[in-house]
Parts: sequence; structure tokens; C-alpha cells
Amino acid sequence: MKICVITAGGAGMFCGSCMQDNTLVRSLRAAGTDALLLPTYTPVRVDEENVSLQRVFMGGINVYLDSRVPGWRYLPPILKRWLDSPGVVRWLSRLNSSTSAAQLGPLTVDLLNGTAGPQESEITELVRYLADELRPDVIIFSNALLSGVVPALRKRWHGKLICMIQGDDVFLRDLPEPWKSRALDLIRRNCAEFELFLTHSVYYSNFMSHYLGLPRERFQETQLAIETPPELPEPDTEQVTGKLTVGYFARICPEKGAFAFLDAAESILPGCPDMRMLIAGFLPGQHAQRFQKRLKQVTDRVGAQLQWLGSPSDREGKFRLLRQLDWLCVPTEYHEPKGLYVLEAALSGVPSLLPSHGAFPERIRELQAGALYDPAVPGSLEVALKKLLPTRDPEQRRRLQQRCLLQHGMEVAGKKILSTIKQ
Repeated sequence: MKICVITAGGAGMFCGSCMQDNTLVRSLRAAGTDALLLPTYTPVRVDEENVSLQRVFMGGINVYLDSRVPGWRYLPPILKRWLDSPGVVRWLSRLNSSTSAAQLGPLTVDLLNGTAGPQESEITELVRYLADELRPDVIIFSNALLSGVVPALRKRWHGKLICMIQGDDVFLRDLPEPWKSRALDLIRRNCAEFELFLTHSVYYSNFMSHYLGLPRERFQETQLAIETPPELPEPDTEQVTGKLTVGYFARICPEKGAFAFLDAAESILPGCPDMRMLIAGFLPGQHAQRFQKRLKQVTDRVGAQLQWLGSPSDREGKFRLLRQLDWLCVPTEYHEPKGLYVLEAALSGVPSLLPSHGAFPERIRELQAGALYDPAVPGSLEVALKKLLPTRDPEQRRRLQQRCLLQHGMEVAGKKILSTIKQ
């Protein structure tokens, strides 16, 4: 069976959905399929083996210029294609990586209009490649925002069409009107062509079926897939013996809870000399000034009890950071659809303290470790942090690692995902 997963690159940043798409393809290969990852807009950036095609379809620069520059869409492909080179797209994306959803309303609607919009030539090229060259048995779109391709694809290709929904509502929520309503109408139209929608939690299946106005029976939950962590020496914890170490490790932004974490640190650390808090993750340009200002305010008050560790550049660095922690804490504002970082922490033997919404209760139940707090109750995060205990028992950490791998290890996950696809 040949399976093509179509992903949207993260414009040079580590994106949880891109990384999961990459691991999904590796898992499907481990399960015996001929699977490949096809990037759109920008190349994907991952901290494991990158299995994506070394070609970008619907390159982000051309897609943007199609919508913004009159006549650009009519240029001959030979004059435009050099801008789809992965190296060029990667370099130019870094210059504008701070673009937010609120600025992308017209472009989003243009793309969802498919071949009726200004990106007709780019979409036609992708459809031709899929239908005439690649000819897979199954195509999985990694989000519904790519669904503008579907109407044209269905005219030329008749295999199984699946949509993996992983957080589309977060982007759509930030679109201003009238673009949000138009985008939702187009997604609902395009999604009529999908045979199956996959999510990573019961919560998200229920939510998105209602949000998109689609029958719940067309949604099915499937595994997150995760690779065994690298072999690393045990962390040197001598300098923090007796101190509880709580860390935030996710993208630095309000919706992931980075600022709530800093607020909690400022509130409790002065009265908790036996605790330290670490914060790390990718810092997008649009949040850099606010974050650096708030970080300085808190560190001026609590000193070395709070440390900023930046963004690890590779997989070893990520797991080396996680293994310094006794607890991971990502106090998201939005309702998380999957919670991949909870599994990454579990692979390091680290339990998570999380708000009791979204996919988090499901992750805590399946791992049989961690704690939840009620974010609707003021001060509940601070109360929960004060109740945490160090968990440096090596045997306890190993048990958490084993439970995570038994549920989500690549080979196990690949077989379960393949079984779901074949149904």
C-alpha cells in the first residue's frame, strides 16, 4: 500500500504537527507500507530523521505573491519555480516567520478556493504530481486548511482520502471577519470529499465534528507516534538535590501558557526556596519583545530560581533538557488537541502537570501518571505547583517510559494507524 501524507511546513520553526507528520510516515514505514511525506508551503523542520521529499509544492513565496501581486499568477512556471526551491523558501521564510493568523485572512480564503483562486497553477501542479506521477492508494492531508486542493484532486484521483485534524481551530479562531466565516464555509464544502477524519483525542473528534458541522461517525481517534529517546547519561542533579524542578517546554506564546507559567513563577517562587522553574521552547518573533520583558521582570524578583534555556537545536538537546525536570508544566489557554510534549516528557520519565481540558485528561489516563488542575479556578495552578513532589525514583521513571512506548512507540502506533486507515 502506498500512502502519501501531505503536510504544511512550519516556516523554519519546530512545529508539533509537522514533527508528528514526519513520525507518522516513519511509523507507517515500520508497519510495512510505502509511505512518504510531501511538504507544502515550506520545508519541514524536525529533530529526528527527516523523511520528507526534498521538494516543496505550493511554495509559500509563490502562494503569497499569487495573492498579493497583480499578474504574478499568470507568469510562466519557469519564471516562478526557482522560488519553490527548499533552500530559497527556507531562507525567505526566516525573514517573515512572525506572521500571525490575524494577517493571513485573504490568503487563507484564496487557498481554500482551490483552482478558483489565484493559486490555480500551484494547485494544478500538485494535483498532476499526485494523480499522474505518484499515484498513491491513500492520501492523508495533515490539516483541513489544505483542503482547497481536494475538489481538483477528486476529478483526477479516486483513492482513499483522509484528513488528519491537529489544531486547525486555533488558526481559524484568530482570523478576523469576514475571513473567518468565509474560510469555515469553504472548509465545510471541501471536507465533504474526505472519507475519514482522524484526530488524536476523543475530545478533539467531538469538538471538530461540531465545529465543522460534520457527522461524528466520520471521525476516528488514532495514535500519536513517538520515537524511542536517544541514549543519554543520567543527568547530574547534585547541584539541585532537594529542589523540585518544574519546567515549561513548548512554543513560547500566550495560547501555550508561557506567560501563565511566568506569572505562577513570580507568585510562588519567593515562598518556595526548595523549588526552581525552567522555561524553554521556540520563541516566535511576534512574542519576543513581550516575553523578554516579562522574563526580566520575574527573574529580577526571583533570581536564579527561574531560568530561560532557549530552544534546543536537536533531539539530544531536547531530551537532555527534559531529563533535568521532575515535572513538566504547560498551562495552555487553548484546548490542546493532542499533547505531544506530554509524551516526550513521559519518554524521559517525567510526569506532567496540566489544565483539565482538551486532550490532557486522556493523556494522563493512558500514561497513569501526572496531575490535572482546574484552570477555571483562580490560583489553581499555583496551588497545584505547591503540591508537587520530586519524582527522581529511577524505577518510577522507567515505568512511565515503558507505558509511553507501549502506547505510542513507532512500531506499535504504525500498526494501529494502518489498521484504522484500512477500515
